[in-house]
Amino acid sequence: MSHSSPFSPGEKGLRLRTFQIIFESDTRSGKVFDIVLISVIILSVSIVFLDSVPHLNARYGEWFSIAEWVFTLIFTVEYALRIWCLDRPWRYMRSFYGIIDLVTIMPSWLSLVIPGAQTMLVIRIMRVLRLFRVLRLMEFVGEGRMLVQALNRSRRKILLFLTAVLSIITVFGSLIYLIEPPEAGFTSIPKALYWAIVTLTTVGYGDIAPITPVGQFISSIMMILGYSILAVPTGVFSAEVIRAMRTEQESEEACPGCGREGHDKDAHYCKDCGTWLDEETEDPRLKEDNVDQDK
Repeated sequence: MSHSSPFSPGEKGLRLRTFQIIFESDTRSGKVFDIVLISVIILSVSIVFLDSVPHLNARYGEWFSIAEWVFTLIFTVEYALRIWCLDRPWRYMRSFYGIIDLVTIMPSWLSLVIPGAQTMLVIRIMRVLRLFRVLRLMEFVGEGRMLVQALNRSRRKILLFLTAVLSIITVFGSLIYLIEPPEAGFTSIPKALYWAIVTLTTVGYGDIAPITPVGQFISSIMMILGYSILAVPTGVFSAEVIRAMRTEQESEEACPGCGREGHDKDAHYCKDCGTWLDEETEDPRLKEDNVDQDK
């Protein structure tokens, strides 16, 4: 069985070139695209921040609105190009970054079809979702992917550490509630737990403090514990990062079918959709199908 492409050779070459620019980062054009897109993302987020300042909104609100629509158009075109240049766009659209891309451009377009002042206030709040585009910055940095993998591998150890911390907070918070009088601010166990969290993390707001000698002694122990346990998650995460650096086996090759990255260096096909990864050469399976058809 032969596989025919619905695209002409010229359009297929243009799609391939677009894919290499948008998804690949090992070419000059791909790096330039990444830098430009990151700059636009940061500028867009900065506009959202500035627009939330009342006196700036009153003075430059119209300009902020124009800028918002310019960014919306840019991100919409980028999203459409990502879909157009992939062989299996639905897989990208259902991926994490594909959903983020769609969600961050929807509020502005929805504001055109949903009338009413109260509704517009809701749309204005939804525009803050543009901040999630910052998450896309991790996609352009290979080291960022390595850090995410290190976090994923150390999640059980970190979860165990958090469980131990919560146990310490619960025990010491309940104990200080029994020891300290209500006049000190410990009027309930949740209040005592709040004090335990603030003390263990060495923040020390000072809004609630024990007044009895025993309570102050417990506070001292918790502060010392706070300093001592800070090294635990740092050490666990650092060990996993070093391990990832030594055993990194993934390439920066993006799948022409679904846009997924993080394949093994010796992989020839996408682990998600099965697309041939080397867009410069033809899939050997297609040659075998053509030979079988000739026979």
